[in-house]
Amino acid sequence: MAELYRDGYCIVADGLRLHYRDYPGSAERPPLLCLHGLTRNARDFAAFAERCSPRFRVLALDFRGRGDSDHDPLPARYTPLTYAADVQQVLDQLGIAEAVFVGTSLGGLVAMSIAVLAPQRVAGAILNDVGPELGQSGLDRIQGYVGKGERFGSWDEAATSIASKQGPAFPEYTHDDWLAAARRNCREQDGAIVFDYDEAIADVFSSAPVPKVDLWPLFAALAQKPLLVLRGELSELLVAETFAKMRAVAPNASFAVVPNVGHAPMLNEPEAVAAIEAFLAALGA
Repeated sequence: MAELYRDGYCIVADGLRLHYRDYPGSAERPPLLCLHGLTRNARDFAAFAERCSPRFRVLALDFRGRGDSDHDPLPARYTPLTYAADVQQVLDQLGIAEAVFVGTSLGGLVAMSIAVLAPQRVAGAILNDVGPELGQSGLDRIQGYVGKGERFGSWDEAATSIASKQGPAFPEYTHDDWLAAARRNCREQDGAIVFDYDEAIADVFSSAPVPKVDLWPLFAALAQKPLLVLRGELSELLVAETFAKMRAVAPNASFAVVPNVGHAPMLNEPEAVAAIEAFLAALGA
């Protein structure tokens, strides 16, 4: 079967080659630009992109150090501001003036950063289970599994391991669902199954503590644009209290909770689909 997208590549200022998936769609409206979470990659957005294309052109980027993008020889550059600069360079090279940002977790932080750095590039945004405050238990859980160098002897083994760490976030998942998650998260390398990211991205958790940055001004900037915020009902990263505060800060934005799912919704849940379709319709899609 023919692929529903083409693979594209851009060389950014420091010489790294970044990969993206390009799903065809209308040139009459801004494309949807999908930005994944910390340990994830463009494959996370396959179902979302296939649902939205060809009404929209959909671009799903692999951040540096993930998927088919180059790893960075200087791990200190694995930061949201670096990713934000990368995103702008990719848009420049593709001749795209503005996009609707679809950011899951880290990808949402990047979208908020761009709302301050280059607000003219943001035609709208969907934040998927992330906000300007991150729950400590969610951060601790991520730190507990990222960059551990695990290797698996089979896809079943990989699926079982991922389920053991993330099972509480997806209580309705079957083994087949976890197998699909493993194939999104991992790749084959030297006869083993490994996670599809540079283990050095974990350095951001192990480096010396730095002063906390107030992200609320970034969220307020993004809230000046058409905005939809999704929260997984079971999420430990975007907790209910922060979600409620975001509602108060952004009264013109749309908000939706995806039931019985934690961090982060896959955007194919019925409640997520309904909220996204309503948001895109309001944009004139």
